[in-house]
Amino acid sequence: MTTTSDTPVPDAAALLAMLDRRLEPDGRAWYEAAVAAVRADPTAVRARFPAVGRELGRRPLAPDADPQDLHIWWVEDAGRAGLLLALGPAVEAELADLYRFGDAAERRGILRALPYLDLADHGVGLVEDALRTNDLRLIAAALGPAADHLDDHAFAQAVLKAVFVGLPLHGVSGLDRRVTPDLSRMLAGYVHERIAAGRDVPAEVWPLIDRHPPADELAAITAELDHPVADRRDAARAALRQRAVRT
Repeated sequence: MTTTSDTPVPDAAALLAMLDRRLEPDGRAWYEAAVAAVRADPTAVRARFPAVGRELGRRPLAPDADPQDLHIWWVEDAGRAGLLLALGPAVEAELADLYRFGDAAERRGILRALPYLDLADHGVGLVEDALRTNDLRLIAAALGPAADHLDDHAFAQAVLKAVFVGLPLHGVSGLDRRVTPDLSRMLAGYVHERIAAGRDVPAEVWPLIDRHPPADELAAITAELDHPVADRRDAARAALRQRAVRT
């Protein structure tokens, strides 16, 4: 059973077309004026960027999207991506301060926009910064296509953090193709720690662990079935039942 789907990211034109379909007339007029202002003077983005949510509305970009899903795009995300695209080559000079002084929604918009910007690997620092926080919105955005900037070890650490903070993994970009033995081992170690604390285990980690089954960690988990502490035995039994169902 797969844990995620590697859904292709729409190209910039498709993204902006989606945005246009979701804008009300007043919002569209403001957005078009803001894009024109930014193209004429890149520093104009500094005032427009924080206003996007208020002017365009805070609602999912896809009408049928679940607003509780931390991985979805919002209208304001797409609007901010549009302003960053309008900057052209000037985006690199403005991006760091927009992120540094932005609130969580502004930072999320930047992280979602990174795959559309010509930054080479300059966006990796922003992804790493987001992953150091405990803000689920930022972690989810950093683990979208922007996570392609991360090497395999950093990506594995990021996925482990997502599991630790309770972020569902279905929106993690590239997860199915980026499961390494290191990631499987790390997740199995996390499962063992949870069981040792008598706690439940997120079922979605098992397909990732079983991609490259770490024998030592799995043996340690199975040994918990005979632990003298009942809570640990119960936790192990429940976790291994989940494994049987998910694999």
